[in-house]
Amino acid sequence: MAGLGVASTMVLPGVEKFPHAKIAAAADLRESARKAFEQKYGGRTYASIEELCADPDIDVVWVVTPNQLHRQHVIMAAEAGKHVVCTKPMALTVQECEDMCLACERNGVKLLCGQTYSMSPDVHAMWEVARSGELGRLIGINVWFYTDWLIKPRVAEETTEALGGGVVYRHAPHLIDTVRLLGGGKLRSVRAMVGRWMPERPCPGNFSAYMEFEDGTPATIVYNGYGYFDTSELTWGIGNRMYSEDERVRVRRQLRHGEIDDEVAKEGMRFGAAASDASSTGSGWTAGEQVQGSRAHMHWFGVIVASFERGDVRQSPNGLFVYSDDGKREIPVTGDRGTGMLEMEELYGAIYEGKPIIHDGRWGMATLEVGTAMVESARERREIMLTHQCAVNA
Repeated sequence: MAGLGVASTMVLPGVEKFPHAKIAAAADLRESARKAFEQKYGGRTYASIEELCADPDIDVVWVVTPNQLHRQHVIMAAEAGKHVVCTKPMALTVQECEDMCLACERNGVKLLCGQTYSMSPDVHAMWEVARSGELGRLIGINVWFYTDWLIKPRVAEETTEALGGGVVYRHAPHLIDTVRLLGGGKLRSVRAMVGRWMPERPCPGNFSAYMEFEDGTPATIVYNGYGYFDTSELTWGIGNRMYSEDERVRVRRQLRHGEIDDEVAKEGMRFGAAASDASSTGSGWTAGEQVQGSRAHMHWFGVIVASFERGDVRQSPNGLFVYSDDGKREIPVTGDRGTGMLEMEELYGAIYEGKPIIHDGRWGMATLEVGTAMVESARERREIMLTHQCAVNA
């Protein structure tokens, strides 16, 4: 693990469950995190990514460092001969992504861009319906996601656009990936508007995007991260929220009065943090806890509807609802929905079984291109043509 911040707490439990992987080492600047890792996993720890990548016994490095460091650390791992998993967003620019892909290709190692909702069994089941042709040609995809991303504890790098802050870099990849997977991968263009409406979080917090695939199929994504309405109200309580409705009111009030120390709150969410670190913020939340009751193991990114010539498909509490000429039916979906396990399965299949990586470096670059094009489109008030798209590698 290259980095033991909040993202690592979302990744490590899933990796633990994968039978063919051993969590052997980690690097982090914080001594407390390194000690906690040694106690939990009995592995080696390093104070720098360079030392981690020099470890001869490591096969795969999972990069969960800050967004602005992804390029540097992926290339470092590749040049040390390690396969790499990089969390989303892949990097800050398309050129950085290209550099990362070339480094991995040059050194003969695999690169997987993970921690994306498009890897979930729910989305893959929807993709299988699309590929089967049972409902005819895909004619549209619509995604609607309202969440509380902006009122969660956020440090400077998460709200500074130049460092990959804001929802376009940090949450949109889940949705863009999903749309691209369902539609075959190759988008033609994007037209979008991006909003920045919360002074306490001066970064993109909402967007509306219209996209077209090369064959003319349209797709839309509507996203709002200000924490008022939550789309989990429409999805049986299943979502990606952090706070209950009452907590959102309290936290927003505290933010506006400057009563929350984001640095302290964030530290309480990182790997190895004591429970008291989080409770001192007033949020009472630690990484891994979600206000979702019995569905806490399930995470959805809003409402996703795929439309076909002869029907529609969307998520259901147990899988998918399919609406066709024969009526409505539910397709049950099982399987692990957690980050970590899914990436390990895909990477293991590529390394040891010769299977293609769907979420490879070129795929991650194409997804990032869409996000940066959304920002450019909003700034210039025009449609942006895409040039780095790729088909699904399956």
